Formats: sequence, C-alpha cells, structure tokens
Amino acid sequence: MKLKIKKEILLEGLNKVSKAISTKNLIPVLSGIKFDLTKKGLTLTASDNDITIQTFIESKDNMEIENEGCIIIQGRYVLDIVRKLPDEYINIEVVDDLKIVIYTDNSEFNLNGISKTEYPNISLEESKKPLSIKNRIFKEIINQTSFAASSDESRPVLTGINFKIAGDILECNSTDSYRLARKTIKLNQSVDDSYNIIIPSKNLIEFNKIINESDDDIEIHIFNNKILFKYDNLLFQSRLISGTYPNTSNLLPEESLLTITTTVNELYNVIDRASILTSDKEKNVVTLETTDDRLIIKSNSAELGRVEEKMDVEKNNDENIRISFVAKYMMEALRSFSSEKVEISFVGEIKPIILKSSEDETLVQLVLPIRTY
Repeated sequence: MKLKIKKEILLEGLNKVSKAISTKNLIPVLSGIKFDLTKKGLTLTASDNDITIQTFIESKDNMEIENEGCIIIQGRYVLDIVRKLPDEYINIEVVDDLKIVIYTDNSEFNLNGISKTEYPNISLEESKKPLSIKNRIFKEIINQTSFAASSDESRPVLTGINFKIAGDILECNSTDSYRLARKTIKLNQSVDDSYNIIIPSKNLIEFNKIINESDDDIEIHIFNNKILFKYDNLLFQSRLISGTYPNTSNLLPEESLLTITTTVNELYNVIDRASILTSDKEKNVVTLETTDDRLIIKSNSAELGRVEEKMDVEKNNDENIRISFVAKYMMEALRSFSSEKVEISFVGEIKPIILKSSEDETLVQLVLPIRTY
C-alpha cells in the first residue's frame, strides 16, 4: 500500500472514525484503524464492538495512489502523527507487509502495523427500506433528549433513547426515573412496520458530534440488534439495547392545577443563582412558590445560608403552589427549548412538573418534584 494524501482530508476522516476506538478494549486489533486503499479511494474503519464508524475518501483530487492494499494502524498514534505534521500532503507506505512509514519532506515515522486478517469481519449492511431524516432535525432530537437518559448501568434500558416509529410519526423518549424528555416529529415518509427500539444515548451523542446542522438527509437502517446511520460518505453503526422500555405515556398528566408562562432565559438564570447556596451540586434542591403575579425561587443550606429570587410571571388562574425540585434537572430541561417562552404546568406538590413551549409542540419535558418535609 502506498499513497500521498492531503493532510486536512485525512485528518477529517481520522477524527470521525477515531470516536469508535476504545482505550479499554480487550481485543488489541480494535485499538487500530483499518486503512483499505483501492483505486476508488481510501476507506477508514474503526470499531469497539459497541459502535463501528466507516468513512470513505474519494481519490479524485485528494490523493495519489501508487499501490493498493489494506493494513491496521494503531489509531491513537496515527491520529497524533497526522494532526501534528505541518505539511499539506502526507505519504503513507507499507513495507515488508506490516511496517508502516508515514513521511513528509522533513519528517518520518515508522510504525508496526497489524494484518487485516486479524481484524474482525464487521457487517455494515443496509436495509431495503431505510428511513430518512434531516440532519438538523436529528441533531435537535439528540440535543433535546439525550441529557435525560440514565448513566446507571444497573438498568441498561434507561441508558438509551427509546425510538418509537409508527406510520409517519417518530417519538423519542429518554428518562432516568427523575425526569423525562420527549420529542415527537412527523417523518417525510410512512413506514410499513412499526419499530420500538432503544439506542445507547452515548453512541447517539458521538454520532451527533460528527454530523453538521444542515438540510442533508441521514438514512436510518434498522435491524433486530443494530442500527446503521448513513450520512454523506460516512456509515455509523450502533448496537441496540435489548429489553422493554418503560411506558412513559402515563407519566404525563392530562390536566393541571396551574400553568405559568415565563421567559426561558430569565427563569434559567434565577434557578442558577438560587442553586449557588446548595451544599450538593448534583442534588441542588430549590423551592418554587407562586403568589398572585410573581414567582419566588428559594434555597437554603444550614451551613451556607439562604437565597430568595423573585420574578414576574403570567398565570392562567388564581391557584398557587409550593414545590421543590432538583435545580440541575430543571435547568437542563429549560436549556433544551429554543423558544423564548416556556409554559410550566403543575398538577400538585408531589406530582410531575411539565414544561412545554407554545411555539414548539413537538417537545415535552417532565421533572419530578422532591419532597422536602
């Protein structure tokens, strides 16, 4: 294998696939990136058994190919080398079957490679009837739901985002038992089969980092135990989490005691300041009270002191409420809204708090209150 390739093009490809390299992998070959060079171009593949990322760099203006071939190169090292070389073009050559030379006019690196025969046979098959979704909509889904997924591996299903597809409706849910994020969108096409799958949220976050915010389409290929996203010249495959996702629909109350409307940024900042004087930053509990036309946010700590913030709000009736919640959860829910205003509905002091936007009916956030007595 021998080629000369534009550094920025190679680095872009390596940055994408390197997200699938795990430092903890027990299979040494999976710490490498597979370089597969043909007359058409260079295919880069990386996998940690959980996710597989493959990208293709066309030969056209980006590279000069002298000899075709396939080799696995240690991922971390090749990425560092390519990133730090100052030259516009980089030469990569395999000598003596498993010796790799990466060189420019003034630099030369010699690395030990791994034979392609040791690399696992990874199938990146595509389904006959893929779904498609716009990049920017997909990014919006992940940004507005992934933070509510659990990081506790003792309940694996809650570490994923639940994708439910029926007809032309896609509903995405994530919950860690303390809050719920739900995003519902209408797809461009209707599906014959319905789907109810759980995708690891950390894998979706990694994919979200790779794609840009455009009107390009992402193809979604769903299988029994895996999902494949096809975007531009990139394939991103993730395993699915086996199990049944809890029914979250019954968590959303139909009626409310009181609904207030307020500015997202102002409420976020008020809660942020009120949570300064809480002793536990992860469980920073604040209390919300309503009066005739105002909202009062309080927090106190026996060791640190107390804080009280007031702000004007619109109420839909004369009812008042006093309720406590984890500030971090409420702030993350507020941060998911792109609208200027948010409607917050209260059902009771120990009932879920529901957040919606009158401008965006596709998004619902739920935060459970905390008993403080």
